[in-house]
Amino acid sequence: MNAVFGLFNLGPAEIVVLAIIGVLLFGRKLPEVGRYLGKGIVEFKKGIKGLEDEVETGGSPMARQEPTIEPPRPPQRVPTTAPKFEPSDLERRANS
Repeated sequence: MNAVFGLFNLGPAEIVVLAIIGVLLFGRKLPEVGRYLGKGIVEFKKGIKGLEDEVETGGSPMARQEPTIEPPRPPQRVPTTAPKFEPSDLERRANS
């Protein structure tokens, strides 16, 4: 216990004060906070273990497959259609 808290130079009195502050801040959610913290530590350890395994195996290129990249296709020509203007009856009468 001294090794962990010795890093931060915390004595028993400071640890008790921090525990009281933690209970006051988190209260009923303290078990939930602890659960999330534990899950985070487990995920971190799994990630470190995966990195260690990759370093030990040398990260062989045969095990990892690169995603195949499809070559770019040429642009497609899409005919544009503009609406045709048809004069209304009023415009026809005005022009006549």
